[in-house]
Amino acid sequence: MKTFLTPIFLGALALGSAVAGTSTDYATNPQSLDAGGQRTSSTNYTSDASMGGVAGISAVVSPAETAKQGYIGQLYEVTGLALAATPATIDEGLTRQLAAQAALDDATFLALNPTAVAWSVLTGPLTGINAAGVATAGLVYQNTPATARGIWGGFSADLGFTVLDINPDNFGSYAGDGIDDSWQVQYFGLNNPDAAPAKDPDGDGQNNQFEFAAGLVPTDPLSRFLFRIELVPGFPNKKNLVFSPRFVTRTYTVLTATTLGAGITWQPLAGGIVQDNGSERTVTDPAATNTQEFYRIEITKP
Repeated sequence: MKTFLTPIFLGALALGSAVAGTSTDYATNPQSLDAGGQRTSSTNYTSDASMGGVAGISAVVSPAETAKQGYIGQLYEVTGLALAATPATIDEGLTRQLAAQAALDDATFLALNPTAVAWSVLTGPLTGINAAGVATAGLVYQNTPATARGIWGGFSADLGFTVLDINPDNFGSYAGDGIDDSWQVQYFGLNNPDAAPAKDPDGDGQNNQFEFAAGLVPTDPLSRFLFRIELVPGFPNKKNLVFSPRFVTRTYTVLTATTLGAGITWQPLAGGIVQDNGSERTVTDPAATNTQEFYRIEITKP
């Protein structure tokens, strides 16, 4: 496709006053070469001046403009279509303006009005792209790639970007249940009722809510959190509290109480001594002197 471009000159060239010229035979007074590169003359001589190399391409990034100066007219050919989004991400549930440019055969680009482009969703979690080139992202359970397509003037181009999972608990039937959607999809797929927090699909006595917090595999009955209380030989007033598995991505707090029942208040263990051995942790209660003592482990996932 050939397009004729009429140039717009954004500046003026002023040659100003020339410096006086002298030789052994004559002298010329300073003069202004106002003819813009044309012939100037006087009674004694004629001068053909040149304006020099003023042709070229000038461009600015924002707003995108390109000026091709020094030509009465400029022919260029469109060789392709380029799409862009800044940044190349969309938060789930939000929007992003897409931009389009015509790629020219002289390695420059011509900005296009987004309404001149036919937009469509090629792949990924986009709910649509309107006529003005505004793309809307759907909800996702993890960061997910998407692709938009634009068509203009017989040219087609694709634009890839990423829909960001900014809320880990808002996807489909798993939304708002206290468990990260990505964990539920990983082990149960989409919209599986066995992924509900209170379910125990592997029958190990620990439900999905607990296994998610503890970092366990909810479909494996051998993946369980184990906890035991041991005597400390030679120290009748001490107890070792041993549990596994432990992960560096979790925080473990030992809580104690002297009774069980409604309204009980659990208190953090005071002075506990921690020792780790691989995935197993031992916490020693240095003052287990009560007639009866109850323990529990509080697991926190950041």
